[in-house]
Amino acid sequence: MKKIIILLFLCLILTVFILAGCSRLDDMNSLATTPAPVIVEQGETVTGEETGEDKESETEQELQVGESLADPVSERTPVKVKGIYISAYVAGTPAMVDSLLNEIDRTEINTLVIDLKDDFGWVVCEMDSPLVKELGTSKVHIRDMEGLLKKLKERGIYAIARIPAFRDARLGVVRPEWCVQYGDGSVFTDRNGNSWVNPYKEEAWDYLVEIGIQAKKLGFQEVQFDYVRFCTETSMQHVVFDQADTKGRSRTDVICQFMEYVYERLKAQGLFVSADVYGSIIDSDVNANAVGQIYGELAKHVDYISPMIYPSHYGDGYYGLDHPDMHPYETITAALQASRKEIYFARQGQEHMAIVRPWLQDFTASWLKHYIPYGPDEVRAQIQATYDSGYDEWLLWDASCRYDWAGLLTPKQAKEEEEKIAQSRAALPETAFLPDPIQQGPTETAVPSAEATRVQTKDGTVPTGSPGPTVGAYIGQD
Repeated sequence: MKKIIILLFLCLILTVFILAGCSRLDDMNSLATTPAPVIVEQGETVTGEETGEDKESETEQELQVGESLADPVSERTPVKVKGIYISAYVAGTPAMVDSLLNEIDRTEINTLVIDLKDDFGWVVCEMDSPLVKELGTSKVHIRDMEGLLKKLKERGIYAIARIPAFRDARLGVVRPEWCVQYGDGSVFTDRNGNSWVNPYKEEAWDYLVEIGIQAKKLGFQEVQFDYVRFCTETSMQHVVFDQADTKGRSRTDVICQFMEYVYERLKAQGLFVSADVYGSIIDSDVNANAVGQIYGELAKHVDYISPMIYPSHYGDGYYGLDHPDMHPYETITAALQASRKEIYFARQGQEHMAIVRPWLQDFTASWLKHYIPYGPDEVRAQIQATYDSGYDEWLLWDASCRYDWAGLLTPKQAKEEEEKIAQSRAALPETAFLPDPIQQGPTETAVPSAEATRVQTKDGTVPTGSPGPTVGAYIGQD
């Protein structure tokens, strides 16, 4: 009997220890309910230990997604893009979206570039991201992003998430240490009051990668980084970059390294990656060094590179044109001629090189002294110049999202046009689109003459004069 009592007593003590241990574990879990920011790298899955949740909360679907990304490249199906940009406000207004989709159904447009992070640094929809929640950088403009993307997919519309990278007023508030600063430690702001992320702060790179990963989860097929550069306002001469951050790297060095970093990680998620760049960097070392963008080098680290070659953004005399905004066909042709030359030389010995997909102008630059109203004819002229220069993809920009639909073809007309272009190019010599001095044969310019390749006629010829000013209108126009 005595032995039985002792045995029961020992069991009681053991039970008390077990209960105390469980209670202590519950306390630890409660302390972890507000986790530190978690960055999910390639091949990793967020576990309960990292989020403060029980491991059983991992769903089967989440594990399957992680496994399916083991060979992500095979999942990437390219689309020949003909697209337009829409803001978060428009994308978050169902009536506006429906109106846009009705127009898109009648035209050749097959792509929407949608703000996922706006120009002020706000993530525009809810994200299941510990890091975004920790930073408090979400401001919901699009309440049902997944529903919107599902609707686009059902209509066969390719979705690109636009992510402004280094202009970010929000991070200036919540992570000032990541931002460009003056010598006294105060945060630099541009003329519009926006802070800029310091590209040398590599911890900020992971934040942008995280937003890209979330874009994939939401249903986007591509992420497009804008503002991948340094601010160019004159007040930047007073900022200080710590040598511990720069590590001897130039502006162009670090921008290329950033794009390489995000490209490797987001490509591994099955996403296409693109970058917007200034048009003037294509043939100007001064502009390239100021913003930190080298056209040919950046093209090695993205799937698509989108030069913003709006005619309104070139100064008088550029490309030998008196007022480029008044010559949409000639300006686009000259810019893409320069693009082809830069890409050709950068490609040497390079296995991968981005496809060029230019941004074209669908707005009137009424602030210029010399300008013309942009409507359907001017839009079509730029698209035609893109085709005549040997390129196949393009994007239209209008910040107000009011597009000149009459300048676009119907799906049937677009298909017929593609067939004509293919036949026209097949008749050209193999060297037709090679840049000088590589090109052989009678054609003297890098782009074949309009008569040789044009499917639709449009007044204007390919400019043959030398480029105008070294520094275009881009610099100082952030």
